[in-house]
Amino acid sequence: MTIDILTLFPEMFEGFINTSIIKRAIEKEIIRVNLINFRDYSPLNNKQVDDTPYGGGAGMILRCEPIFECLDSIDTEDAYIILLSPEGTKYKQDVAKRLKEHKHLIIICGHYEGFDERIKTRVDEVISIGDYILTGGEIPAMAITDSVARLLPGVITKESLDDESFNDNLLDYPTYTKPAEYRGLKVPEVLVSGNHKLIDEYRKNMKIEKTKALRPDLMENKND
Repeated sequence: MTIDILTLFPEMFEGFINTSIIKRAIEKEIIRVNLINFRDYSPLNNKQVDDTPYGGGAGMILRCEPIFECLDSIDTEDAYIILLSPEGTKYKQDVAKRLKEHKHLIIICGHYEGFDERIKTRVDEVISIGDYILTGGEIPAMAITDSVARLLPGVITKESLDDESFNDNLLDYPTYTKPAEYRGLKVPEVLVSGNHKLIDEYRKNMKIEKTKALRPDLMENKND
């Protein structure tokens, strides 16, 4: 998979692409991440990419020309273009699973007050990672890249993916490691019993109980 990220601040991604799972996925050539500064595509002599909004108002708006010109140079037949915005589809695990089926993702990071509305004519989907405002789209772009990349075959083990939260609309079961007791806090006896049938039953039950307690909305979705 190729992920092209359009950003005014490519340096923000240096640690992200050079550490942990993403770094290994890139080294294995499972994924290719290209950081593209769309300021380079500005037609203006000073490489300006924003301007004041027509009709007045606060803040600066990203101009459409740099984005259009950049997309013209990198767009492919397989490309699926994502614009990051608070007004977009709420990002969830099922969206990540859907996006991993594309060979080429293009993610556009916003900045300033917003985008020229015409930019939306070039995108396939607008996505939001939550109901809050960030300075720009770089952090959401990292979140989407990370969540999609780890689903690709060979990035992490299938067993790890199968046991994660949000599979079947349930949170993951509680986990413990050594020591078996610390400051009076004990690991549940069933987990040290060696009885794998009982352990599986315990984990299934705890996934349901934990989801009911912490995220009952997921249980509602499960029943839809």
